[in-house]
Parts: sequence; C-alpha cells; structure tokens
Amino acid sequence: MPPSPADLRPTTGPHGVVRLLNTAGGRALCLAGAVDADVVDAFRRRYGREPVRVDVIDAGSVTSLSGAALELVRDHLDVAALGGRTVRLRRSPAFGRLFAQA
Repeated sequence: MPPSPADLRPTTGPHGVVRLLNTAGGRALCLAGAVDADVVDAFRRRYGREPVRVDVIDAGSVTSLSGAALELVRDHLDVAALGGRTVRLRRSPAFGRLFAQA
C-alpha cells in the first residue's frame, strides 16, 4: 500500500526561519514561513535571548506565527522604541493580521 500524503510530510524540524542578516539597508531580523516556538528557540540558541539592534524586521514571507514569534518581534520593537529608534516593519498579510490581534 503506498504511503498517504500525511506520511510524506516531515514530522520534525522547523517549518519556518528566523535569522539576523546584515544588508545594505542595515541589520535585518528576517522571519519566513510558519514561525513556531521551535523556530524561535533555535534562533535564540544561535543569536542569544537578548534583542539586538535592527533597522528592519522583514516578515513579508510569514505564513503563520506562534506566540513566541510575536513576543520575539515585540521585544525587538520595544528595545528600539526605548532607544528612540524606529524600525521598519515589512509584513505579509498573515503577519499583519496576527500582529494586529496581539
């Protein structure tokens, strides 16, 4: 009997990504795909728990966000605001809806 489509889907590993990138426009916090708590935990293990100075948050490719992902974005925005800086925010439609509800 051939495997069902559900059997072919990965059962482990992140389905989204969060990374810090140095770009010509400054430092960017980039989120893409389905950003769940596991993805955020992997980001924090790699880059540390403290928010860093970013010039842009690029969430233009986000399809879904966990509470941990929303918290990560809010933390970076809050740190920027406390420092008197504005961070540009690029949103996907899904991100915009979720961010507005939070």
